[in-house]
Amino acid sequence: MKMRIKNVAELEDELSRPSEADASATAQLDGDLLILGVGGKMGPSLARLARRASDAAGVKRRIIAVSRFSEASLPAQLALQGIETISCDLLEPGALSKLPEIPNVIFMAARKFDTSGAEHLTWAMNTLLPGLVAERYRNARIVAFSTGNVYPLRTLTEGGAVENTPVGPIGEYAQSALGRERMFENGSMRWGTPVVLLRLNYAVELRYGVLVDIGRAVFEHRPVSLRMPAVNVIWQRDANSWCLRSFSHCQSPPFILNVTGPETLSIRDVAMEFGHRFGIEPIFAPHPTASSALLSDANKGFKLFGAPLVSAADVIEAIASWIRDGGPTLDKPTHFDTRDGKF
Repeated sequence: MKMRIKNVAELEDELSRPSEADASATAQLDGDLLILGVGGKMGPSLARLARRASDAAGVKRRIIAVSRFSEASLPAQLALQGIETISCDLLEPGALSKLPEIPNVIFMAARKFDTSGAEHLTWAMNTLLPGLVAERYRNARIVAFSTGNVYPLRTLTEGGAVENTPVGPIGEYAQSALGRERMFENGSMRWGTPVVLLRLNYAVELRYGVLVDIGRAVFEHRPVSLRMPAVNVIWQRDANSWCLRSFSHCQSPPFILNVTGPETLSIRDVAMEFGHRFGIEPIFAPHPTASSALLSDANKGFKLFGAPLVSAADVIEAIASWIRDGGPTLDKPTHFDTRDGKF
């Protein structure tokens, strides 16, 4: 699907535009929706997508977004679109007990970057908090975002990990992310809570993501790292769509689903494509290219939801235009080339 996005307003509209499948899924969802940790890169567009999909389905539903809201203007922006907001630190004692009783919960709260040197906080966010949420919302349906980092690195000839590939998290971030899954699994097994665990790897849009990192490096004549030689990505709206449509698959024990696109992208080839579009010869870092990478196979999701509506090629084209035209970025590197799990 070709995208002609000229500014942030058009981008936000594109990221939150519901498909017929989104509207149909929300029409079948019984009750209000609570999103915990909405203040990250994906959360605001997910909240807007849920609001617009519910409206398109003609369903009167509260969408409640919870976060510390470090971006002070976000609550007002969400309120203008009919999304309720609650500002709180979910780790603060008693915070969860003050939240409303809601039958559908999306868990997005997480910590990845700056883990090194503050491992205790990463474990608290990624493992302690999910245990508390699993207990607090034991009577709800829970869709929780996890990460493909719980898998071991795979050789390029093996292809991506599938949902029953034995986990092998590298480093404390990935280990704590597996802890998040185990806490929701424990709650599901103990109380029968229906849960879906979404192992995402990686969501991209025009301001942030692996492809933005590569495109900016080429455009700015900086070396592109090949330490991680290949990657899987998915357009952020498609990932959020899968999230909303996952509620019908909540079960106990938890239903695990890889969330990514069908393409295995060579980092070198992506850099060369950006170079072609910019008229710039890419520079590659001098270290050797590895033969393994963090890769996921999402065929299980494709059978449930169909292929993503936006291809990686379309995203690369749109990002190239965005960068060339001076579009803003979030300036938050993904460190996708990290192999030792230290973020």
